[in-house]
Amino acid sequence: MSGLFEDFVDLDALADEIASEDPQRRRVAVLSLADSGASEAIALLARLVGDAHPDVRKQVAIGLGTFDGPPVANNLLVLLRDADADVAAAAAESLAELKDTAAAPPLVEALNDPSAFVRAAVLRSLKELRSPHAWGPALAALEDNDAAVRVQAVGVIGYLKREDTVPALQSAARDENPLVRKAALSALGFSRTEGAAQTLARAIGDADWIVRESAAETLGVSKAASVDVAPLITALSDDYWQVRVKAVRSLGQRNVADAALNVAACLSHPEPNLRKEAAAALGQFARPETRPFLEAVASDPDSDVRKNVRWALSRIDEQRVTSPSS
Repeated sequence: MSGLFEDFVDLDALADEIASEDPQRRRVAVLSLADSGASEAIALLARLVGDAHPDVRKQVAIGLGTFDGPPVANNLLVLLRDADADVAAAAAESLAELKDTAAAPPLVEALNDPSAFVRAAVLRSLKELRSPHAWGPALAALEDNDAAVRVQAVGVIGYLKREDTVPALQSAARDENPLVRKAALSALGFSRTEGAAQTLARAIGDADWIVRESAAETLGVSKAASVDVAPLITALSDDYWQVRVKAVRSLGQRNVADAALNVAACLSHPEPNLRKEAAAALGQFARPETRPFLEAVASDPDSDVRKNVRWALSRIDEQRVTSPSS
C-alpha cells in the first residue's frame, strides 16, 4: 500500500463492505477507499462501477478522481457513459482532475464515442493533461458537429500553445457558434504571429458581445510583436460595458497612452467596474491632461474607484516630479 492512511484502513474489511446489500454501507465504504490513498483501492472501487444504486456509482466516480493512471481513466470512461446524469457529471469532473499523462491513450481512443457529452468531457480532461498526443485528435475535433465538443477542442489546442495550430484557431474564430469563437480568440493570445493579432482585432466587430469581450481581453495580453489597438479604442463605445471594461484594461496593459482621453471619458459611466478599470488605466498612462477627469470622481461612491483614482493621481504627480521638463 502507498496511501497516507494505509496504517489506519483495513482494505479487507472494506472489501466485505462493498459487497453489502445495503447501498448506504457500500457508499460509505467507497468514501473510506478514496480516503485511503492506497493504490489497491482502485481495483476495489472498480467493482462498484456497475453498482445497481446511482448514489454509489456517483461516489465511485468522485472517489476515483483522487487517483491517477490508465485504470482510473478506463473506469471513469465507463461511468462517463452512465445513464444517470449525476453519475456521468461526477465522472466528467473526476476526469478533469487527472494529472497522469499515462492516462492519455484511453482518453484519445474515447474521442470516437458516439456521445457528444463523452467527447467533450474527454477533451476537457486532455486539456488538463497537456499531452502532446492530444493535439492531433483535438484538431480533428474542431470539425465535430457538437459545439460543446468544439469548445473543448479549442481548449486543448490553446493549452498546448503550438504556433502550427494558429490557422485552425483562426478558423475556429469564425465558427457559427459564439462560444467556439470566444474560446478560439482567448486561445490565440499565445501566438506571436501577425495573423493571430489581426484575427483578434477583427473580432472586436463581432455581432456577439461575448466574442467582442474575449477579443478585447486577449488583445491586451497578445504576444504578437505588432497589435492594432485602434479597435480597442473603438470598443470603448461598445453597447456592452463588459466589452468596454476589457478594452480599457487592455489599453492599460499595452500602455496606449494616446488613448488616455478616450479612457477618461469612461469615468462618467454608471457601471462602477468600468470606472474602476478606467482609473487604473489612467494611472498606468500617468498623463497630466487626465487629472481634471480623475479629480472630478475623487469622491466616487465606489471605494474601489476612489482607491484607483488616488493611485492614478499619485502616479501623475510622480511623473511631474521626475520629468526632466518640470
